[in-house]
Amino acid sequence: MKKLMTIALGVAIMLPISAQKKQTATHGYPISPVPFTAVKVTPGTFWGQRLEASRKVTIPLAFAKCEETGRYTNFSNAALHLKDPSKVFKVNGVGYSFDDTDPYKTIEGASYILQTYPDNKLKQYIDSVLDVIASAQEPDGYLYTARTQNPADPHHWAGDKRWVKEEDLSHELYNLGHMVEGAIAHYQATGSRKFLDIAIRYADVVCKEVGPNPGQACVVPGHQIAEMALAKLYLVTGNKKYLDEAKFFLDYRGKTTIVHDYSQAHKPVIEQDEAVGHAVRAAYMYAGMADVAALTGDKDYIKAIDAIWDNIVTKKLYITGGIGATNNGEAFGKNYELPNMSAYCETCAAIGNVYVNYRLFLLHGESKYYDVLERTLYNGLISGVSLEGNGFFYPNPLESMGQHQRQAWFGCACCPSNICRFIPSLPGYIYAVKDRNVYVNLFLSNKSNLTVAGKKVGLSQTTAYPWNGDITVNVDQNAAGQFAMKIRIPGWVRSQVVPSNLYQYTDGKRLGYTITVNGQTAAAKVTEDGYYTINRKWKKGDKVQIHFDMETRTVRANNKVEADRGKISVERGPLVYCAEHPDNTFDIMGALMNQNPEFSLGKTEIAGTTVQTIVTDAQTLSFDKKGKLQTTDHKLTLIPYYAWCHRGSGKMRVWLPQDLNATNPSQPATLASESKISSSTEKMPALTAINDRLVPKDENDRSVPYTHWWPKNGSTEWLGYEFPEVATVQSATVYWFDDGPWGGCRVPQSWRILYQDAQGNWNPVTGADGYPTDKGTACTVNFEPVTTKALRLEVVLPNDNSAGVFEWIVK
Repeated sequence: MKKLMTIALGVAIMLPISAQKKQTATHGYPISPVPFTAVKVTPGTFWGQRLEASRKVTIPLAFAKCEETGRYTNFSNAALHLKDPSKVFKVNGVGYSFDDTDPYKTIEGASYILQTYPDNKLKQYIDSVLDVIASAQEPDGYLYTARTQNPADPHHWAGDKRWVKEEDLSHELYNLGHMVEGAIAHYQATGSRKFLDIAIRYADVVCKEVGPNPGQACVVPGHQIAEMALAKLYLVTGNKKYLDEAKFFLDYRGKTTIVHDYSQAHKPVIEQDEAVGHAVRAAYMYAGMADVAALTGDKDYIKAIDAIWDNIVTKKLYITGGIGATNNGEAFGKNYELPNMSAYCETCAAIGNVYVNYRLFLLHGESKYYDVLERTLYNGLISGVSLEGNGFFYPNPLESMGQHQRQAWFGCACCPSNICRFIPSLPGYIYAVKDRNVYVNLFLSNKSNLTVAGKKVGLSQTTAYPWNGDITVNVDQNAAGQFAMKIRIPGWVRSQVVPSNLYQYTDGKRLGYTITVNGQTAAAKVTEDGYYTINRKWKKGDKVQIHFDMETRTVRANNKVEADRGKISVERGPLVYCAEHPDNTFDIMGALMNQNPEFSLGKTEIAGTTVQTIVTDAQTLSFDKKGKLQTTDHKLTLIPYYAWCHRGSGKMRVWLPQDLNATNPSQPATLASESKISSSTEKMPALTAINDRLVPKDENDRSVPYTHWWPKNGSTEWLGYEFPEVATVQSATVYWFDDGPWGGCRVPQSWRILYQDAQGNWNPVTGADGYPTDKGTACTVNFEPVTTKALRLEVVLPNDNSAGVFEWIVK
């Protein structure tokens, strides 16, 4: 297989797309999406840079990882077995049962990017990958390499025959979903049916073998996405059996073998009214519900998805647009449970949140859905990939003590490959059409060719948004005569943080806006749907100029959100800001915001990109060595949240204390905090957590940092303190990290304290009164005093799990 490095050397400027005929299906949504093929984002702009990073870095990286990690080999091995059944390959324990989706998702992203940056080398490479994929398809269309490589001994998540473990771990239908999504994007971008026909054959197998009828496997997806993918396949092909299959997957949820809220199978979907369980599975399912609601008009589905959406935006949505509060099951938490440091906010969940709100807009046509979509897009979604396109977050927390860092890739690569496919798809979210109404939903520089009442309309935008609120919309072509241009007035302009009382602006500012047509104030107003509607007979050369006042705002959360009480967040336009360590020479964790803060704008460069900063006065609270509280004045600099963690790991926070009862004054130095830390394991994560003077409130507290030895188990490990000078110690206290039942860490089998003598030998302390291993509380041992320069905490890990430490205190 030829290598992908050549892709990064492809065409670097936007070129005209060669004319090609593409089949366009009649859309079944009340409002018609404008496909990504009709919109070209302007290079060099905010989003142009993102697409450029995807083209030059993220997509080549993702393809290269597919090669390096054996994703393609799985398909090749399956093909070899199909040709010669005597050739079988060991697949148990190798990779994941959903590894097939990484090539599918990467092809999807690459297909989207071809519209902005045509590249024949990339097209040819995709074709070569599709040849490999097609070779692994069984004669009837089934395509699942985790089984086909060795049907007698398949992947241990796969089950002994098709579909038997679908509701548990096999991911056969999840693989189908991503295959269909990628195939449709490839078809729309290239006009080629090569991938589409592969996907249709697999979808046909599913429709034949999975369902409620005798002889079929009556199962529903363990990990949802097939629902929304099959709805899309129905739109492309016009074949209603795919929509029927999607509806079956939803109708039977909660009625089959596995019934629990982790995968939203705790009760029938039309009876659900709260977002629960694994946030990515949930968001994909809710998107599928919105598809079925919009495409069938089923009132029960409409009622259910509206209730779930309301629950999210009123009780479970982060200020960044992220969803999924807890790493226990990567799941939604309870109502108003929105912790910051332990916020999971998986990148895939943010993408799913965009999918849900986009479909609900297509169903209802209200701007509030795009308000949530935009907030997610500019904050909790693009934070998931670095500005260079080669560093990724799985979770996207709202606070860090330095334990978080971007990763070059993950073994479970769902987030990198998902961001790989999403960002290039952005052009398809900008506009929509209904009859003679054209919706302008997102503001970014682009050129588009729309169809209104069967006639061509060309629009273009120029703007520096999100850095300012000035947008120009030009009418470049109009064969449709009179139509209504519906311009979304963002919620942040209308003093609405989100479409609920979950967050409120606190500064009393009232922002305004102006919209003119050819220099004259437009005779229109904002209607109940949140759009400023200008209905006129447009002509080529007409110019709509939009100005949104854009000022720095302060936000408070509903008081029921315990994690944010007494704190404010800062935002400007669609961007949420955060304080980060490289911009501030003091401990931002001890910062206290002024009661009436004033803000000024600045600029800085992060990862070669200029970003707008916000500067304000603040104070820090700290205890001196005598334990006396003291205050110090500082200038606090904030950066856009999406740009954090590009300059090394360190402290960051979105929610900043404004009330005294919300502050965390910097603690005086301790013997542990001034010690040099070492460990038995190289690159142990967040090692500095053990002496940061932060302890958990209880066994379930994930708001403070911790370190761990995962995935090690059954071994003896240690942590070490080297004191700044010789000291006498006689007690040690440990707070153990135990994330059962979901995680892989438990309290240790045993532990002990050792000290280093003058000859450098390590000896156990004597007279120890016990080594407790209680979960979520102080585990203290007292021993005979020792005078030493260094201590070790020696830990025997459980046989079947690992262990971790929140804090290790010595006295």
